[in-house]
Amino acid sequence: MLDRRRVCLSLAALGLAHGGARGASRVRLGFVSGLDRAAAASFVEAMLGDLRARGYAEPATLGFVPRFANDDLSRIPALVQDLERQPVDLIATHAAATTLVVKGPHTVPVVYEFSADPSSAGIASDLAHPLYNATGISLMLAELNAKRLELLQQISPQVRRLAVLANALHPGQHLERDVSQAKASELGIRTSMHLTRNEAELDAALATIRADRPDALLVFSDAFVVEHRRVILDFALSEHLAVVSGWSVMADDGALCTYGPRLVESYRRVGYFVDRIARGAKPSDLPIEQPTVFELVINRTTARRLGLTIPAAVLARADRIVD
Repeated sequence: MLDRRRVCLSLAALGLAHGGARGASRVRLGFVSGLDRAAAASFVEAMLGDLRARGYAEPATLGFVPRFANDDLSRIPALVQDLERQPVDLIATHAAATTLVVKGPHTVPVVYEFSADPSSAGIASDLAHPLYNATGISLMLAELNAKRLELLQQISPQVRRLAVLANALHPGQHLERDVSQAKASELGIRTSMHLTRNEAELDAALATIRADRPDALLVFSDAFVVEHRRVILDFALSEHLAVVSGWSVMADDGALCTYGPRLVESYRRVGYFVDRIARGAKPSDLPIEQPTVFELVINRTTARRLGLTIPAAVLARADRIVD
């Protein structure tokens, strides 16, 4: 009995020497992305960084098995099947691949980061009740659009007509639309809605906006919008339109301001779910989370181009200023 105890203690010490997760056995984590390796790098680095902070270390207690669809979402089911043949203990995924992974055939638990509303996408009954043996993070907080419109009015009080641009295929965009229209009405702003599903419809929407020019543009954030942000922002600047949106990458590339989740924090939070499930928790017992860390980013260069002066009170609240 004593010898066995010594062996167990030696093995435990070996695990700690290799940076092993506290009390966890080795986990093989599959990862499926609809993007290519470079485009998914920020997500992967944040997720793995969180797992390392929780005590996991490759290869001692974490085996990471990534698969990339390289922008061809039709490959997702085959990538999931490949991972399960490895086999892996669970699969992490994100962005546009989420519904394909979660709703497709899989036998291992899935953890996701999803920009849309899980209920609208059919992968949860509600945030407290995830479905399909999967759970994770939803970036959508429709009510933040009210804050974005308040910021717009503080920066540009003359705005009376607002065009709203959104991806029609983004589950939950109707929730964002309802919040935006209600807040705009409260602020005395008339809105026009422009839904797009592809590049052709985006071009048509921008042509319609140009023909009946508003005072500003509210853009709902999702992968389609981010992918086509250069077209949207170049158009807006050429038309002398202020753009407000949710994710900081939009402000970095020319939007007047963004207010929304600090994405890297949400990416890191995926590690929490991986750790919980690796330790035996069921996805159905882990409610879907929403972001708790937000950031306001102001592009002062764009403000100058539009002839706008950012109020000192707004600048004081900014987490970051792009000059």
